[in-house]
Amino acid sequence: MVLWVFGYGSLIWKSGFDYKERLVGFIRGYRRVFYQGSTDHRGTPSHPGRTVTLEPHDGELCWGVAYKVSGEENEQIALSYLEVREKQYDDKAYLDFYTDPSSSVPAVRGVLVYIASPDKRLNKNYLGLASLEEIANQIISSQGPSGPNRDYLFELESALLQLGCKDAHVMDLAAIVREILSKKETNS
Repeated sequence: MVLWVFGYGSLIWKSGFDYKERLVGFIRGYRRVFYQGSTDHRGTPSHPGRTVTLEPHDGELCWGVAYKVSGEENEQIALSYLEVREKQYDDKAYLDFYTDPSSSVPAVRGVLVYIASPDKRLNKNYLGLASLEEIANQIISSQGPSGPNRDYLFELESALLQLGCKDAHVMDLAAIVREILSKKETNS
């Protein structure tokens, strides 16, 4: 048996499980957005941070990596780990993964994707749409057991650029965070 897992956030640079193969590519029809509250990694229940989730969006490609996990024991270990790590993501989907934008044939069918849904009844940590400035200020002021929320943003930006992906939402948000931090340093 083989399990494929798609990483579009911190899984890109920190899988946390053993895998046999790592492919760079994308899923179709979704975009990455900083709409999920993090009360367990990059924030706290009283001051949630923000992490990415996926939002359906026609015509969009969401770049990331797919990990191939082989062997029943390795699959069980990876799934047990992911169920804890991704516990605030209430939805799972099995989507097609592509490596070539011009191809209509997926490189892998049915990669496992963790998604935080916008349904507040099912996902109490969903924060949703806000201006980039509001999101940036929340990211700057949030910190959790996994570290400052801004580190998550900057690591994601760096990891995406290493993949050759210029995600406008991530890059614009990182630029605003840097600008705000720079102004704070100048004024102190």
